[in-house]
Amino acid sequence: MTALGTTPVLASWTEPEGIRPRGTVVVVPGRGEHAAVYERFGRRIAADGYRVWAVSDPTVDAARTAGQIRSLLDRTPSEDPGEAGPPPRVVVGSDTGALFAAGLVADGGAGVDGLVLAGLPLHATSGTPDWADELALRTSCPAHRGRLDADDTVRRGELAGPLPDGWADRARPAAIAVPVLGLHGADDAVSPLATVRDFYAALPEGELVGVAGGAHDALNDATHRTAAATAVLFLERLRAGSRPARVEVPGMGR
Repeated sequence: MTALGTTPVLASWTEPEGIRPRGTVVVVPGRGEHAAVYERFGRRIAADGYRVWAVSDPTVDAARTAGQIRSLLDRTPSEDPGEAGPPPRVVVGSDTGALFAAGLVADGGAGVDGLVLAGLPLHATSGTPDWADELALRTSCPAHRGRLDADDTVRRGELAGPLPDGWADRARPAAIAVPVLGLHGADDAVSPLATVRDFYAALPEGELVGVAGGAHDALNDATHRTAAATAVLFLERLRAGSRPARVEVPGMGR
């Protein structure tokens, strides 16, 4: 892991010793977060044989994050654990990290074989919640709330206010020419599930999984095991060359 000051800029988790990596996953954090926030998700995906990296928050420095992603995806696989792994090469984004990743691929991001978008926000969030309310909006997992609360490098108050200028326009679903998995909390109050249905329906190859009772951070919610397992199934389908299902939203209307 490398760091800028005390905030982790890059983090990585490797596949179990003795097996070849099954693919490469690059995680893009959301507003106020940093690479190490996704340690639990990264370790779980790596345990299934994937080489996982997490990059910096693009809302702080979008050019830096884009450069990190390009550098990781351009690396040549080797036995060196510092190198990225083989295809499929999938970018996983959460919150504005998902919006940034969608825009990057819509603009022709080379080397990306698939996207996982968690808690994709397409509209600004109104109100200015205090920290306790923001934690509740982010996740229903007590362990992850405790981690965020104890981490003074997580920037508080970032869920309120406008999205970065132009990011929602840039994330054109019809221009995303790779398979996409959407993971979205059915109770997400930051980006309500109903507001993203049209986006996923407009994707050439996409599926949307609504997580019953889930909050905004689908990767770090109380159902994080289900989210990770769903992501692994998506990765395995990409490895096998099978295509995603059409849009499905379990639990809609309840």
